[in-house]
Amino acid sequence: MFEISDFLVGISLAFLIYIGLQKLGNASKRAPLPPGPKGLPLVGNLSDLPPPGVFEAHHWLKFKDIYGPISSITVMGQTIIIINNWELASQLLGKKSAKHSSRPKIMMAGEMVGWENSLGFSPYNNRFRTHRKNMARIIGSKRAAAKYDRLQEAEVAHFLLHVLDDPERFIDHIRKEAGSVILKIAYGYTAEPFKEDKLIRMAGQAMDDVTAAGVPGAFLVDILPLLRYVPDWVPGASFKRLAKKWASELDDLAEKPYAFVKHQHASGKQDNSFLSRLLEVGESTEEARFTAKWSALSLYAAGADTTVSSISLFFLAMILYPDVQEKAQEEIDGVIGNERLPDCSDRPSLPYVNAVVKEVLRWNPVVPMGLPHTSIVDDVFEGYFIPKDALIMPNIWYFAHDPEVHHEPMRFNPERFLSTDGSQPEQDPHTYTFGFGRRVCPGRVLADNALFLNIAQSLAVLHIRKDEYGAQPELLFTPGMISHPEPFKAAITPRSPHHERLIRSLEQEFPWEQSDSHVIEKMQRQAS
Repeated sequence: MFEISDFLVGISLAFLIYIGLQKLGNASKRAPLPPGPKGLPLVGNLSDLPPPGVFEAHHWLKFKDIYGPISSITVMGQTIIIINNWELASQLLGKKSAKHSSRPKIMMAGEMVGWENSLGFSPYNNRFRTHRKNMARIIGSKRAAAKYDRLQEAEVAHFLLHVLDDPERFIDHIRKEAGSVILKIAYGYTAEPFKEDKLIRMAGQAMDDVTAAGVPGAFLVDILPLLRYVPDWVPGASFKRLAKKWASELDDLAEKPYAFVKHQHASGKQDNSFLSRLLEVGESTEEARFTAKWSALSLYAAGADTTVSSISLFFLAMILYPDVQEKAQEEIDGVIGNERLPDCSDRPSLPYVNAVVKEVLRWNPVVPMGLPHTSIVDDVFEGYFIPKDALIMPNIWYFAHDPEVHHEPMRFNPERFLSTDGSQPEQDPHTYTFGFGRRVCPGRVLADNALFLNIAQSLAVLHIRKDEYGAQPELLFTPGMISHPEPFKAAITPRSPHHERLIRSLEQEFPWEQSDSHVIEKMQRQAS
């Protein structure tokens, strides 16, 4: 949080008194709020929010031991419901999704920066429904997502070639591959193959920004929206300058790829990209074009960053659990052999590798607290009052680490998802890692295919070990809306000379393409 001047304190106190009077006038409720810590006058439970730098899911999990699986706090008039039980989250956010599928107005990330135009931050309104329809039409089914399998295989091949030539920068190669795939799918844009691509860099920066700003309460203006009217020059208002910078970067990220697709259309260069298809089949109104642009950005920005997190986590797990790596490689060798790489059609024949994919999703969910839902009406659930506009936060990290659901949850163990010795598989993480109800991730099939291809093909040809010094990586993860493993090192080599040749042969099957970056640079020069 930012330092607050006396001027801001005065505004804040006035606003708090107003909120307090409102609450006194609406004190009677049909049922009590879920239990939680007692708040202070006016500010409520402000001190009970996660401190900066703390892993939010771990902070909220403490409430379960004290108050039970559903608890609440109230911060300056805003009710926040925390759910530390999957079944309760599934009932409230799934079965009752008609009442609890909107999004809160996160002032900093949503309104001031502009992410409210995207699918993830959009409230439950007509634009949100159009976003969902756009996603469902192009990538919403297994059959639709399968159209992009070959494209994904090409980028995984390029990733393996990059790792072969420069294994120490494997995290950079993961970022390039994830960004290249989504750029191609969303816009038909070919990224720079051998140097930094500006669009990939821009998307990475935008996601870093929204990861910091997208957690409710990360900025004081989220709690006291009136602060957005404070002049930029007032001490403590540096958040406004930061918001303007982030908003400009986000606007560039939305406009430049959109202008590229329109330029390609005008030049007679049609493609099968997500945005191109939306512009062809959609209405020609300004609102339809605006929503199509932001649907593509939603796919691009979120898809790239979450994929980077999951693939990085896979490499970390293989270092820490070499026995899992060996079992998966044995399965691939026995089913596929060593003359080709596995593809999506092989997935039903690779149950252990598929279990590795599930365990990667479970071990550290990419969005540990999900994106908060908001209630659109008053409701009563499990005997507790859920007021309209309440923020509802499901602790997805705990759903994945509940010892009553997952045995030894901190251990990376794919076999938990296989039927062995007559035991039933544990709960599939697909039931919680991609969200709930009407807010379930519409790109989940595409994301799941990408994760399988990366994991299966990397295991087929690479050995992933501790670095040259034998250092054991620490199991640490970043806080924020999207969680990544903290940076770690690895020694990555081909499994054999034969596997090295197999990787090299991919260059003939999937030749490098010329980047489209020069088109965007030319467009910028013409516009200036």
